[in-house]
Amino acid sequence: MKISSGRIGAGAFRGAALLFALAFACASLEIPRNEYGLAVVESIELHDRIVEQKPDHELVDLRNVLSSARFEIRYATDNNFMKRRLYPSAEAWLRRPAAEALQRVEAELARQGLALKIYDAYRPYEVTRQMWEPYKDPDYVADPARGSRHNRGAAVDLTLVQMATGEPLDMGTDYDDFTPAASHSYRDLEDQVLRNRILLRSVMERHGFLPLASEWWHYDFSGWEDFALLDLSFDELRN
Repeated sequence: MKISSGRIGAGAFRGAALLFALAFACASLEIPRNEYGLAVVESIELHDRIVEQKPDHELVDLRNVLSSARFEIRYATDNNFMKRRLYPSAEAWLRRPAAEALQRVEAELARQGLALKIYDAYRPYEVTRQMWEPYKDPDYVADPARGSRHNRGAAVDLTLVQMATGEPLDMGTDYDDFTPAASHSYRDLEDQVLRNRILLRSVMERHGFLPLASEWWHYDFSGWEDFALLDLSFDELRN
């Protein structure tokens, strides 16, 4: 009886220790909320602890994943709608499942002699704050009271180019064109432009990306809501 009792006691102790460890882990992963009540990861240490438990939440550098893509990160230049540099360096990061899905998009396009050009991917939350102030139009700029799917590392802005030359396919408007002509529903375009937009949309949707109605270049990865908002610098991600 004493042996049996000792075993029950040891099992109970191990169970209590496991519950304590789980409670500690959950507490350590609690994400602080900002003035809008949004949970925003603002430290690389917290991000790394989340990734330890959820490896799919890792942000990966698209330059290490995509072999044929071109990169034109407009927000690292003054050639953007804000007319000033918003990123200190030209970076493109996505959560691992989104990056791997984009890799599959790339492989399908390669069979047609096409490649991707990336304009933007993960965007620090603080940049979304800066973008909102001059425009405050949720059709084109994310409201910081809600956050952007770019802030979650689960959205990408992109277009199609000829693989051999890098020449972009005609999409009817430039990137970040804040007019009705940029929307998927706009039809007063040349037939080839419409076919180009349909091609981009169809291949992206086949691999789990969802289009934004007002912007032909913007795609959200399905399941974006599972990823937390992030306000991490590119330096922190690289180091």
